[in-house]
Amino acid sequence: MQANLLVRLREGKPTLPGIVGFDETVGPQVERALLAGHDFVLLGERGQGKTRLIRSLIELLDEWSPYIAGSEVFDDPTAPVSALGRRLAAEFGDDLPIAWRHRTERYGEKLATPDTSVGDLIGDIDPVKVAEGRSLGDPETIHYGLVPRTNRGIFAINELPDLVERIQVALLNVLEERDIQVRGYTLRLPLDMLVVASANPEDYTNRGRIITPLKDRFGAEIRTHYPLDLDHEVELITQEAAIQAVVPRHLLDIVARFTRRVRQSPAVDHRSGVSARFSIACVEELSGAALRRSAISNDEPVARIGDLIDIVPALRGKVEFDVAEEGREEETLTLLARQATAEAWRENLGGKRTRPFLTALVGWFDEGRTLETSDLIGSREILDALGPMEGLGAVVTAVEPTMAPSPGLTASIIEFAAEGLWLTRRIDKDDDGPFTTYRAVPAESDA
Repeated sequence: MQANLLVRLREGKPTLPGIVGFDETVGPQVERALLAGHDFVLLGERGQGKTRLIRSLIELLDEWSPYIAGSEVFDDPTAPVSALGRRLAAEFGDDLPIAWRHRTERYGEKLATPDTSVGDLIGDIDPVKVAEGRSLGDPETIHYGLVPRTNRGIFAINELPDLVERIQVALLNVLEERDIQVRGYTLRLPLDMLVVASANPEDYTNRGRIITPLKDRFGAEIRTHYPLDLDHEVELITQEAAIQAVVPRHLLDIVARFTRRVRQSPAVDHRSGVSARFSIACVEELSGAALRRSAISNDEPVARIGDLIDIVPALRGKVEFDVAEEGREEETLTLLARQATAEAWRENLGGKRTRPFLTALVGWFDEGRTLETSDLIGSREILDALGPMEGLGAVVTAVEPTMAPSPGLTASIIEFAAEGLWLTRRIDKDDDGPFTTYRAVPAESDA
C-alpha cells in the first residue's frame, strides 16, 4: 500500500478515489498515517463518508497477490505464518501450490455489535476438525475469525465503541504485536494487515467507549467532516444519488443549501449530525416526484421547486431534533427549505441578465393574472398560461447554462422564479391542497 500510495502521489493521481471534499483536510492525514504504517480511527458524525473512505483504500492494494492454495489466512508463499502454510511449504518446496487473490477479496469489514464474539473476530476451536481425528493441541483445529482471514489485507471495524469492552481487549495484540491468541493455544500468528475503525464522537460517552489501551494502540485518530464547500456538497449529491429524472442544477444547489442550513439549525441535535444521506434522499425524492408527474400528465420528467416542500415530511426521520422542537419538526424543515430557496434564488436570479424577465413577470401578475402549479400540472400547461415573455430565454440560459432548453426545464425555472418572488414578498401565493397559485400582492397589502 505504501509503495502504491507513493506512486500515486508522484503522478498526481487521486489517492482516495470517489471521496469528495477531503482533499485538503482528511486526505493528507490518511496519507501520512498510511506512509507511517499506522492503523487509524476515523472519528466523525454519521454520514460523513467514513466507511466509503475506508473502502476506497482497497484501490491502494496490488490488484492480484499470490497465496498458498488452501490456506485460511492466505499465507505469503515466501513467508508462511500458519501451521498449515508452513507444513505445505516444507512438504512441496518449489512445487508449492499457489492461488491468486484479487484486491477486493483482501478487505474484511465488521459492524461492531454487542453480540460480536471473540470467535467472530479472532477464531475458535472447530469441533468438526477435532472430530476428524486431530488433537485439541493441534493448531490446525482452529477455525480462524474475520481478522486473521484478512491477513495481508485491510480489516475495518465500523462503530467500534459499540463493541463490548471485553471483546475490544481481544484486539490489543492484533494492533500492537500483530498476533492472535485462541483458547489458550500457544500460537503466534504474525499478521500483515491494516486495521481501520470508525466511530462517532457521541459514542465515547453515550452508547459505549473505546477502551484506553485500544485507543492508544491506534497510530492516528483522524477527524472527518461534512463538505465545507457548497460545490463539494453538490458534487457529492450528484455522485451518490440515484437520479432517474432530470433534476436541474438550481435544485441541486437548493438541496445543498437546505442541507447546510439543517446542519446549522439550533433546532437540530448537533451531536448526531445531519448525514449526507439527507441530501441524497432529498434529491432522489425530487427525482421520484418528477417521474410521478411525468406519468400522470404525460410530461417530460423534470423536477420543480414545488416538489421540494411536498417531500419534506419524508425527510423528518433523517434528522434528530432537539427535545424542545417536538411537534414542530415538519414546520422547521419547511422554513429551512424556503430559506435555502430564497438564498439560491438571489444567487441564481439576482443578476442583470434576469432583471427584465423578473420585472415582466411581476407586471404580468399585477395585471390580475395568476399562475397555477402542482405536482399534477405538466410543463406545457405552465408555459401556455404564461405565454411569451421578455427575457425568458436569457433567464433559462443564466440559471442552467449547461442544460439544453426544453419545455420541462423552462417550466421548472419559471416556477423557481415565481417562488423566489413570493419569498421576497414581491408577489403573493395561495396553497390550496395540491395546487399552488401565484398572484399579485393584494392592494390592501401595499398600503
